Amino acid sequence: MVRPSSPLSGEVTISGAKNSALKLMAACVLAEGRSVLRNVPDIADVGIMSRLLEAMGLTVRRREDLALEVIRGADVVAEAPYELVEQMRASTAVLGPLLATVGRARVALPGGDDFGSRPIDMHLASLEALGAEFELSHGMIEGRADRLVGAEVVLEYPSVGATENLLMAGVLANGTTTVRNAAREPEISDLAAFLNRMGGRVLGAGSPTIVIEGVEELRAVEHTVVPDRVEAATFLAIVAAAGGEVTLRGARADHLDLLVEKMGRMGLRISPEADGIWVMSSGRPRAIDVATLPYPGIATDYLPMIVAVMSLAQGTSYATENVFAGRFRYVGELARMGAQIRVEGHHLVVDGLPRLSGAPVQAVDIRAGAALVVAGLAADGETTIHHAGHIDRGYEHFVAKLTALGADVERMD
Repeated sequence: MVRPSSPLSGEVTISGAKNSALKLMAACVLAEGRSVLRNVPDIADVGIMSRLLEAMGLTVRRREDLALEVIRGADVVAEAPYELVEQMRASTAVLGPLLATVGRARVALPGGDDFGSRPIDMHLASLEALGAEFELSHGMIEGRADRLVGAEVVLEYPSVGATENLLMAGVLANGTTTVRNAAREPEISDLAAFLNRMGGRVLGAGSPTIVIEGVEELRAVEHTVVPDRVEAATFLAIVAAAGGEVTLRGARADHLDLLVEKMGRMGLRISPEADGIWVMSSGRPRAIDVATLPYPGIATDYLPMIVAVMSLAQGTSYATENVFAGRFRYVGELARMGAQIRVEGHHLVVDGLPRLSGAPVQAVDIRAGAALVVAGLAADGETTIHHAGHIDRGYEHFVAKLTALGADVERMD
């Protein structure tokens, strides 16, 4: 339940990145022993990945200091069961580690958020370039590789998932793997740093070309997850909608360069600090144009929250979704709150209004749910967001963080 809020104030600590933590957990399959991951968010998707790893024979537990321990013994079960994989698309990240360590993998086709096709053909083609062989039958991917061999792989699109699988497979492959047109996201650099700490040899992460020198074995290590740039983007949108002055403790401005520029054009005052980002907003935001692109462009995960702010802006805004088709299901929910949004192919035309109207709506995926919270903070009356469990998949202690800033948000049974 979200009600209109007066200007927010205070500070909020940005949690560890969901999209990094899940892949780091998968990478723990690569080394026998006890790995320790710090700053792992306490979210539903981490729980799903924990159960997935446990089904594969690993032990996962949250310590008193909140660090996550992942313990891998000598034996690994090379199967990721459907009932867990269908809940989360990130589960395909175990393909590379399983093929590299066990030489086989049986993984159900992925589930997760329903906003259009995200085919894993690129993952499979990339791993096939390293010598893996795959069969797809009865909803399962079955892969085999006696020993992966380094190769040059040119990705037709800078896919984050395919790049991550190549990193985790190539690090134990025989020889050198060169990935061209690689994804450049901060989460890629975080995974490469983890693999290097484990004894791997990865060069160029964060650039379009990554070179991976295969090693014989890796060791379990400790690592701290980078801050979640999508959560930081969400709180920037929240301040844009509700107004106020907030410090995002731990947020990395260098991971949000283009978004900070766009939000600045909307009227937000944003300043990097030694340990975070300071943001202030007063009055209605201004209209902007924005298009999603692979990093360092505007992330597709940011767009639902940006569109929620656009619906309150002075003038007409334009948004273009270039990454995933079919990711506009949240538009109908914002329209229930009075938002004036037209869908034209993969473009949105948003005519801003001074206020929206609270209404019963539903979160159709993680970021759609967050966008409805953004809208609800600047809507007259109450906004009831159903299926809020989607939000729990990506945001740690979201309601508590919002209420600490003065937002009128309540979790309903």
